[in-house]
Amino acid sequence: MDSPTAFVAVALAAVSWDGVLTRAGSRALRHSLDYRVPFNQMGDAAMIQLFDRLLADLRSDGAPILMARAALQLDPHERRTAFAVAAEIMRSDGPLVAQEQQILADLAAQLEIETSESARILEVMDILHAELVCSPVAA
Repeated sequence: MDSPTAFVAVALAAVSWDGVLTRAGSRALRHSLDYRVPFNQMGDAAMIQLFDRLLADLRSDGAPILMARAALQLDPHERRTAFAVAAEIMRSDGPLVAQEQQILADLAAQLEIETSESARILEVMDILHAELVCSPVAA
């Protein structure tokens, strides 16, 4: 597994940890890759092939094994970015529930990310995904 494939594998495993890849999770995963090199340079056929391969691995081995294999292929910078992307995708359908928080804690450990670093990333996700409470816009 090369580094870009491993990057996608971490995000896919995190977002479908419970065996379900929701529409919101799928959209968020695709969106997070659309602007990122090298994925933004891949054609639709190549992206479909990449996802088909990873989904087959996910079905046969499960999310924990896919994530463990992928983590070995990423350098520390890629691991931190993969964790942040996974956290953002998991926030795509609302605030993190207890199970999602545990998945992210497990992912941080698997990726060898310090607790303080993962907490900082999750704090940024809280800021990024905070609901706005505003007055109505005047016409």
